[in-house]
Amino acid sequence: MTTPTTLVVLPGLDGTDVFLRPLLASLPETIRPVVVSYPDLGSGRYEHLLELVQRAAADESEFVVLAFSFAGPLASMLAAAEPQRVRGVLLAASFLRLPLPSLAPLEFAAVGPVMWAVRTIRRLPIWLFRRRDDPLRVAKSEIWSRVSARALAARVRAIMRVDLRSVARGCAQPILCVVFNDDHVVPRASSEDILTCAPRARLVSLPGHHFAMFADPRPLAQVVIGFVQESLASVDPVGALRDE
Repeated sequence: MTTPTTLVVLPGLDGTDVFLRPLLASLPETIRPVVVSYPDLGSGRYEHLLELVQRAAADESEFVVLAFSFAGPLASMLAAAEPQRVRGVLLAASFLRLPLPSLAPLEFAAVGPVMWAVRTIRRLPIWLFRRRDDPLRVAKSEIWSRVSARALAARVRAIMRVDLRSVARGCAQPILCVVFNDDHVVPRASSEDILTCAPRARLVSLPGHHFAMFADPRPLAQVVIGFVQESLASVDPVGALRDE
């Protein structure tokens, strides 16, 4: 019997597996996902989260990393820290530095009360126009009950301060950037930034918005399966998937 390949999964800003569940359910038994959840307390800094991820993967001899949005810099740091064990990095709707530089002056507003107000405002359309059993409404409700506004604010501040381009330049592992065509949260320019920095980075475009892996996980699941197989085979992991 073939031993499953470990896929270390790093969530986005919410730090939970909630939005990842449809994708994880779409993966075959040959891939064993290890989802690293982020603590609701703490600074939210990438350096501190890296220690958490390394502890979670301490018993894995080799693995592929799948990182969403917020977790892109974290995955890059992990690949640099564990060059012998990390076989490949898949960055979905992610970045190496603040995706929208125009927001940098607003770091002062990345605090708990402001984040609470933003969440409340964004909650209204979901509560008013979606049924109680709507999957997105159910998922959002769980996240809001598990993740504090303070924790989200700390992670937003981490995004505003991060710049991992120099780390990506030294990354020897294959990197696959996945962009969603209708993503208005992390623009395509962020993936092109990664391509410029990382020597083995490639790009794949998929349909959908920022949370496409939740609405329709099948396209991304196929990309993940192919990338995992090719990364472990030590060949060009995205030759057949490259999107110029």
